[in-house]
Amino acid sequence: MALPPLKSSFIYDGCKNPEKSQQNFQEIISKAPNNSEWFAFSDLYEYQGFWFTPKFLEGTILAQEQFKPQLNDIILCSYPRTGTTWLKSLSFAIINRSNSDSLINPVNPLHSVMPHDCVPFLEVDLFQQKTIKYYPKIPLLATHLPYSSLPQPVIDSTCKLVYICRDPKDVFVSLWHFLGNVKGKETNTDEFSLQKGFDLFCNGVSLHGPYWDHVLGYWRASLEWPEKIFFIKYEDLKKKTSIHVKRLAEFMGYPFSLDEQREGVVEKIIEMCDFNNLRNLEVNKKGEYAIFESVVVQNQKYFRKGEVGDWKNYLSADMQERLNCIVDQKLQGSGLTLC
Repeated sequence: MALPPLKSSFIYDGCKNPEKSQQNFQEIISKAPNNSEWFAFSDLYEYQGFWFTPKFLEGTILAQEQFKPQLNDIILCSYPRTGTTWLKSLSFAIINRSNSDSLINPVNPLHSVMPHDCVPFLEVDLFQQKTIKYYPKIPLLATHLPYSSLPQPVIDSTCKLVYICRDPKDVFVSLWHFLGNVKGKETNTDEFSLQKGFDLFCNGVSLHGPYWDHVLGYWRASLEWPEKIFFIKYEDLKKKTSIHVKRLAEFMGYPFSLDEQREGVVEKIIEMCDFNNLRNLEVNKKGEYAIFESVVVQNQKYFRKGEVGDWKNYLSADMQERLNCIVDQKLQGSGLTLC
């Protein structure tokens, strides 16, 4: 397997020894188990028990070496396709509110840029040679990193983590659709069978997978440090959005006052961040988001359906039973249910 070229879009200037850090990345990836069976724009490499693309892995290693959180940072954590975009928009709107009118004002950032531009990924955006539409007064970052791979200063700090998870069947279906729409390898969901992707997902071989290990890491940490980690299910957020938005605001340190609640600020935030509202914005219908220099995704691909239970349109009864059994076994004794 050929190694990625030494030329990198990442910045190593903050490392104690930039050349040694680059060599360390090359050494890690040269020895890591790899899989080239299904990923849309790159092979996957195993690192610290999880699967990464070379660029996600490079950013992860840089983040582990360099990232130092601020005391008031809030990091939105998620496995891909579990509600990341919605969580980013809700959190940004909660913190960015100055009054209820600002939420519907056309100059509100969420009306002109997509949520990923409002809340940068620490392992993707902070160490790349790319323009970031970053709002430094908003102490929000995001990550797809598993808990065990977070930079140690994050674990040791008082910064807060918000983790969202979702039914693994919906996660897989959404992931399969999404990866087929990424510009990179000449592949799409028509060419890459659902069954093949499903088998790999069930075997734990998926971006940032195994999924259940990703969820369990944050779940166990949330039980140990509930004041530091806010754990929520996508399905619960969909079912009782107002209640959980208020809980989220309280946890982040931006609670809604009684006056704000009477004025309908909570409802305005929910409406502004509504899936269909975001999807119909011009920027999300026609814009693009460059995850990396060579990986570009149309913004509309981040707004496919957002429905609970869409997996029923794709997975057979046997597939449902197989994945449910795997997840039940993996989560046994944890006190957490996902299916």
